[in-house]
Amino acid sequence: MHTLDVLDVLHRDQVALRIHDGAFSAMDLTARHPRTGELLSTVKFMVQALAAAGELQRDLQRELTYDGLRAAEAKGSKGGRRPAVAASKTDDVRTAYLEGRSIAALAREHRVSRGAIRTAVADLLPDHTASEEDAPAPEVPVTLDMPGKVADYLRATELEPAERAALDQGVTVRRGQGYTLRVTAVPAVHRQLLDRCQPLDGGQGLPVVPAQRKARREYENRVSTLTP
Repeated sequence: MHTLDVLDVLHRDQVALRIHDGAFSAMDLTARHPRTGELLSTVKFMVQALAAAGELQRDLQRELTYDGLRAAEAKGSKGGRRPAVAASKTDDVRTAYLEGRSIAALAREHRVSRGAIRTAVADLLPDHTASEEDAPAPEVPVTLDMPGKVADYLRATELEPAERAALDQGVTVRRGQGYTLRVTAVPAVHRQLLDRCQPLDGGQGLPVVPAQRKARREYENRVSTLTP
């Protein structure tokens, strides 16, 4: 929906939209001419200028992300999720598991998820042929708000089908000049998406954009509340 169409909807529902602070404080973005009922020309110009500036900022951030990814690839850096258990630690994890250490204890010791430990010792795990009663309960999808800057980065990243589907089915919620993407997925997919946007914290040859790093950490805080 176009920005001016949104203002028409607000006018129809008798909702006022004002800027309370900053350079345009006290401006009524729904002010209309008393005779014609049309948006004031100054208001229309200001709304279009703000929308264009926001779109420019988003496009520039996307271009910087693309340029950083290409530069990292040129230097030999590989994208995607890193192994949760470093190759140098895999043998130690496997030995400790054979000596009787629990998966939970190993996950705490190496500061990784239990799933990462299970992956490292997958061939050592006993075969599960028990009935469905012994099988773990399936994960229940949960809804989290993903900052728009994180969503923009992930859309430009190679994702697994389940991850891509979660993004494509997300609901956009506008917040000022930005937005959040309301994503519904099982906790495992949320954690995978969080891992995918790790470069926003810096590293892999990518430039650090403070706003993107802040957005990733907001998403990380929300994902960390999910039950492992």
